[in-house]
Amino acid sequence: MLSQDFLQKMKLLDLEGVSQYISAVSTPMLVSVGAVAAATTYYLATRPKAPPPLCDLEMQSVEVPGSDFVHRSVLHEGDGFLTHLYEDARTMYESVLRGARVSNNGPCLGFRKPKQPYEWMSYKEVMKRAENLGSAFLHKGHSKTTDPNIGIFSQNRAEWTISELACYTYSLVSVPLYDTLGTEAISYIIEKASLSTVVCDVEDKANLVLDCIKDMEHSLKTIVLMETPSASLVDRGQQAGVQILSLQEMEALGEANHHIPVPPQPDDMAVVCFTSGTTGSPKGAMLTHGNIVSNCSSFIKLTQVSCPLSPSDVHISYLPLAHMFERVVQGIMFVQGARIGFFQGDIRRLSDDLIALRPTVFPVVPRLLNRMHDKIFGQANTSVKRWLLELAYRRKHAELMRGIVRTDSIWDQLIFRKVQEVKAAILEDIVRLGKEGGLKSFEQVKAIHIHTEMFSIENGLLTPTMKAKRNEMRQCFRSQIDQLYATISM
Repeated sequence: MLSQDFLQKMKLLDLEGVSQYISAVSTPMLVSVGAVAAATTYYLATRPKAPPPLCDLEMQSVEVPGSDFVHRSVLHEGDGFLTHLYEDARTMYESVLRGARVSNNGPCLGFRKPKQPYEWMSYKEVMKRAENLGSAFLHKGHSKTTDPNIGIFSQNRAEWTISELACYTYSLVSVPLYDTLGTEAISYIIEKASLSTVVCDVEDKANLVLDCIKDMEHSLKTIVLMETPSASLVDRGQQAGVQILSLQEMEALGEANHHIPVPPQPDDMAVVCFTSGTTGSPKGAMLTHGNIVSNCSSFIKLTQVSCPLSPSDVHISYLPLAHMFERVVQGIMFVQGARIGFFQGDIRRLSDDLIALRPTVFPVVPRLLNRMHDKIFGQANTSVKRWLLELAYRRKHAELMRGIVRTDSIWDQLIFRKVQEVKAAILEDIVRLGKEGGLKSFEQVKAIHIHTEMFSIENGLLTPTMKAKRNEMRQCFRSQIDQLYATISM
């Protein structure tokens, strides 16, 4: 057996060896090792933990007893299905009322003019306009039991949603139309749904509706235009036996002939959503308030832990409201008292709208994601940049697959927020070139703003001869210019 004295000598030798080794290492090396160790310790201690799954991902549904392979989510107790989450929001109308309450009459619908900030209508303002328009519908002869269907033929905008809310307020039914249907399909829907009133956003769509009923018996009596109709459109409507009114006129008519709201029941019809008719005539899916609320409630139930929504959330509406996907998203926002901001109507300006609105809810479709992917990876024009971007992408993707959603990772700082680094590098180059050119200190550029969209004729910043429109640029970048001057010391 080894003696204690021998073991003690071995320990001293070991410590002396380590001491001599450390003494031989340079100070910068020791500092670097310490920094790496500290950074590693900090990362391991603070890295986000993936939230536990809501259920066993290998058993997300169970078969309903006595059914033929009908399944329900394991998150829902009982053998029925989820009808609603909130007792005070069992219809789409009640969802808006709840949103007004939980948001304390906060901002509801927002819109913007070119190069301007978003303007907002409160929940009560939206509901008031919906009551006025709905009252006008009733004054025109619509009711829950007689002529309940209202056509809406428009691009996404606040008036679209107000028109549908007007239907919900008085137990009427919205019937969306959209451009890609074609005249034959639109004619079929007008006849099939017996539409006597259609709300249009622009004169082109109103003329298209008149084209659809030309030289045929029809049910159409009124076209409501979201803008002021021209005299020629009014005349053409009269010749076809159709009254053309502006939305403003309809709201005034409803205000003068106000009706008490007629709230719908969960089983009442809310929407007739027609397909594009690729396999014959368009098919109308008849959806009740309960159907839509159930769908909205399911999404909220699935995301209430990982991504809870509140009145502080903002949604950008650009996907067609004629399809149920966008309508369900809006229903989710309403019941939580959140805000909905509409794009300007031009998909090419969507990035500008995103910058102005800063949405927290951004629904997307694969086609848009592919375009975004191609644009981002197209900027990685060297093998090193592409390698870094792909590495960052893989790491972010791995976190998302683990249920970790954040914007403060090292990859966010180094790669996905690289615009700030680019900005600093550009300013550094400008100052360096200025010094080389002999510029004095007060002549040097002090701050810059990077605009992510190219100046073009389409966005109104260039003339047809590709010259800068100085006044338009000054107005467009007024806030950025003021901010630049506010951040520098003269």
